[in-house]
Amino acid sequence: MKLKHILGAMTLALVGVTGVASAQNTVRLGALYPFSGGLALLGDESFRGFELAVEKRNAEGGLLGKKIQVFKSDAVDANQAVGSARRLISVDKVQAIFGSYASSISFAATQVSEKEGIPYFELGAISDPITERGYEYIFRSNPTSKGFADRTIDVINEIIAPGLKVKPSDLRIAIIHEDALYGTTVAKYQIEAAKKAGLNVVEVLPYSAKAVDLSSMILRLKGSKVDVVLQTSYQNDTVLFFRQMKEADFKPRAVIGAGGGYSTQDTVNAVGANNMHGVFDIDFTQYLTNEAGAPGLGAFIKAYEAKYGIPPRSGHSLANYAGAMMFFDAIQKAGSMDPKKIREAVLALDIPMGQTPTGWGAKFDKSGQNTRGLPSVMQWLDGKLTTVYPKEAAVAAPVVGQVGK
Repeated sequence: MKLKHILGAMTLALVGVTGVASAQNTVRLGALYPFSGGLALLGDESFRGFELAVEKRNAEGGLLGKKIQVFKSDAVDANQAVGSARRLISVDKVQAIFGSYASSISFAATQVSEKEGIPYFELGAISDPITERGYEYIFRSNPTSKGFADRTIDVINEIIAPGLKVKPSDLRIAIIHEDALYGTTVAKYQIEAAKKAGLNVVEVLPYSAKAVDLSSMILRLKGSKVDVVLQTSYQNDTVLFFRQMKEADFKPRAVIGAGGGYSTQDTVNAVGANNMHGVFDIDFTQYLTNEAGAPGLGAFIKAYEAKYGIPPRSGHSLANYAGAMMFFDAIQKAGSMDPKKIREAVLALDIPMGQTPTGWGAKFDKSGQNTRGLPSVMQWLDGKLTTVYPKEAAVAAPVVGQVGK
């Protein structure tokens, strides 16, 4: 055999051995988020929380005695999510996937991971059907759409109606929502919860999150003399709604957002702090929260600012950080990356409420859903997203009245 052929064969053998050794010395995890497109802001913010959890874990010795290696994959929609999940599993050989922020992305990607027997840890998507399909290896740490909807009704019954000194049933309520899986699911549960509570829902209006004009919908709300608007939206449609609401001189007595675009400083910067003043937001734990019920919150903020040079942009990073740390502990207790052992360890988690940086606890049902992940109620007050409910997490009393200053 010629020398160059011998050297070539040796080189290939060394590359193969190095690759095997590298795989053996690391835990390979996929991070599947929308890093581009209209969902990129909160997709990236969500990933930052996961990234900080990985760095903290690696600094403490890694996972199962190995360094965590992360493989990022972009998914702007359900179709791309399927391809990204397949690539992470077949090409990058990941042993588990973390994600995903958007419900439609998570719903699609988890079909692939479940088929391949790969654990999927959802840290941010809220649509209930994600964990209602009888899958064994999907686990979700964060609250669901039903939890968001129930909190919305709590705000109407316990804060807005008493603050306005009217009966909850006297308020004229409109439910508007983006028409994909996220908005449709939240709206469905809001309708059910409102009916159960005897509330008066006068309008239910879906729209595309990609819409460039919501003026006709706003005029309809105005014509229906709506008192309270419930909106489930992303950032772009939230900004559009508030801009065109001002143009139409539509002044509801209260607006309640279901996370998404309602939780970001970028939305307030685009709309104006005065225009968002008094707006309620149901979402993951945010940063103006009583740390007595969210231990580690302050440390997370410091770590975030040290790495990225700015304050956290929304509570999505915190939710992904807390959820990832929760699942890392479960994997460590499982003693391996075997999916069945991981499932047993996740279902055995038992963390009381108020003992994580989000204030959530951990108790998973057989579907893989954390039953101790509950949303908080925030309100935009003087340009700051301030926790006002529940009382143990609140740092300010809610302000009830006309939206805006």
